[in-house]
Amino acid sequence: MDRKSNGVRVGTVVALGLLGAVVGAASRPHLDVAAQVSVKLSEWNVGLSQASIAAGPVTFVITNAGSIPHGFEVEGQGIEKEIETIQPGASDTLTLTLKAGSYEVYCPVGADSHKKLGMDTHLKVVSATSPAPSGYGASEMSESHMKTERVQAIRVTGGGPVIQILPGPFPFPDSAAPILKAFGDEREGLESQVKNGPYSNNVVRSSGTFAFTAWDKGAVRDSVDGVAEFATQDGARWKLVLDRVQTKDVPHHPRFGGVIMGLYYHGVTQVHTPLVPTINSAVALWAVGHLYKNDVLVTDNAQVHVMLLSRTRRDSDFALTCWDCSKNKIEELQLQILPGPGEPKFDAPGGFLFVNWEKSSSRTPAS
Repeated sequence: MDRKSNGVRVGTVVALGLLGAVVGAASRPHLDVAAQVSVKLSEWNVGLSQASIAAGPVTFVITNAGSIPHGFEVEGQGIEKEIETIQPGASDTLTLTLKAGSYEVYCPVGADSHKKLGMDTHLKVVSATSPAPSGYGASEMSESHMKTERVQAIRVTGGGPVIQILPGPFPFPDSAAPILKAFGDEREGLESQVKNGPYSNNVVRSSGTFAFTAWDKGAVRDSVDGVAEFATQDGARWKLVLDRVQTKDVPHHPRFGGVIMGLYYHGVTQVHTPLVPTINSAVALWAVGHLYKNDVLVTDNAQVHVMLLSRTRRDSDFALTCWDCSKNKIEELQLQILPGPGEPKFDAPGGFLFVNWEKSSSRTPAS
């Protein structure tokens, strides 16, 4: 064997080995350089630019593209880190070192109420040698596979005294004042409700029945089925037939899409209208229904808000008795009925219907 030739061959092998090491090093990201994931927050969604990333340092670049404050939290594999609040239009960053595994990424605002409204997704962290898909579409696609369909149902029956709430002054103007300062174009409308709105102590006794079943089906269409019949202060007889859940999100009015179980909101929670005491609810939903007055159809597009919530009114005169009612017993069934968009106000005080069943109950239906 020719030593010179062999020497060239050995030298070539060594050089190629060194070159391969250099090229390999250049192709791999430095371990101390954080990968970047862009996050877009909105009502009610968390969008990630990547559904899966390699283990190691990760910087989340978070933008609040919504119209109300949101937060950002990463939880999993022994980690739970958050940015408590990001104002609308603002951005922030959070850098973490993540090991392989699955992480929940969500908005923690309102004791996780924003999370329950849909601001919840997952991030998969894989070993550095595994491929990682990218793009907001990949995140959404991964989420659809990672989340299993979970159906929840609740049967609610109205009970106890029935009251009709009439327009009047809001009883907690001092408590609401600092919250109202945070609102822009909506502030004027909210302040007018403080002077003469639907959240008042102007209450009269009424009578009636209300029972419904609601289904929370996750990504599948939620649904509701129920009937309310009640009398108002003028002696009129009303009947409401609920047959579908509405899906449009309208922050602060308060309106959201779908059926939500176990929601903590209103008041200071940064979830929907601040002109209601802070409450916990067993179920809350916005629906569309057929409304009849004295057996005559008024509209088949009534906008209906229903909550089975923690008690807000006292037994004696049914006045609002707490600004933070979230720890009270959940038994107050609230029914608000408004005209559909572009429709005239109802022939009732204030043009709306607001009825409470004060000692109500719920159960999980058999099927």
